[in-house]
Amino acid sequence: MKFRGKMVDITCIKQFSNIVSTVARLSKICVLRITKEHVYFIIHESGAVESSPGLWAELDQGHFFNEFHVEGVSQEDNQIFLELEPDKLSKTLNSFKTAQPAPRSLKVKLTRKHSPCLTLEVELPSLSVHARTVVHDVPVTLIPRRQWHVYQEPEMPQFDSSVYLPPLRQIKHVVDRMKTLSQHITFSANRRGTLIISVSTDVVDVSTHFKNLSVPVWGDDNDTGGTHSATVDIKKLGLLLQGSQINPTKVICNIVANRMVHMFLLHDDVTLQYFLPAATNT
Repeated sequence: MKFRGKMVDITCIKQFSNIVSTVARLSKICVLRITKEHVYFIIHESGAVESSPGLWAELDQGHFFNEFHVEGVSQEDNQIFLELEPDKLSKTLNSFKTAQPAPRSLKVKLTRKHSPCLTLEVELPSLSVHARTVVHDVPVTLIPRRQWHVYQEPEMPQFDSSVYLPPLRQIKHVVDRMKTLSQHITFSANRRGTLIISVSTDVVDVSTHFKNLSVPVWGDDNDTGGTHSATVDIKKLGLLLQGSQINPTKVICNIVANRMVHMFLLHDDVTLQYFLPAATNT
C-alpha cells in the first residue's frame, strides 16, 4: 500500500489542521480512510454505538491536495484504512500552521520505519538557496480489510424534525451557559423553523428559543410535523462546539425523537456529521 499527497496552499493547510483539531477534541483514537477521491476521518467506538457519539468527516482531496496518489490493497479495493491518535497529528499540523514565515508546502506520506507512520514533511522558506525541511512521524496502525465494514458511511437517520441552526458561536454561547446547570441538554425543533434549546433540573427550567430559522428540503421529507425533542449529554455536544474550527457555511440539526441529535456541518468541500445519541439517564 502506498499513499502520498502534497498541499501548497497555506489556507488549505490551515483548514486541514483545523479539521484534525476538531477530531482530536472528540476522541483519542480515529480512523483515517483514504480513497482516490476523498479523505475521511471516522470516530467509531466499538461496542458503544448506541451510547457514544460518532463522527464522519468527508474531505474532497482535490480541494486540499495539489498532488495525490494512493495504491490500496488491490485495484478493486483501492483504499487504505489507518488508525491513529488525532491529537498527535493535530499537534504536528498546528506547529506547521503557526510557522512564520508560512510554509511553502506540506507533504503527507505513508511510510514504514520501525512501524507504519504518516510522515509529514513541511518545506519552510529560507534565506539560503536550499529550503529547510522539517519532518515529523505520526505512528499509525493498518486496519485489515476484514474490518473495513465497521467504518463505512453511516446512513442518514430517519429524523422527525430538521432545521438549519443559527451560527455555531450563538449555539456555543447558549450551551456554555447551560452546562453549569445540568449534565444534559434538550434540542427541540419543528417544521415552522423553531428551535428550542433547554435544560431542566429540580431547581430551574431554562430555555432559549430561535424562531424563523430555515428548514431544509429533503427528497423524502421525514418531518412529521409538530415539535420533536431529544436530550443529549451536554459535555459531548460541547466538545464539538469547542473544537469546531472549520467555520461551516451551514449547519443542519436533525432530531430523531428521544433517540438522537444529528449535526450536519457543511463547508465548501468538507462535510462533517456528528451523531449524539439520547442520554439514557436524564
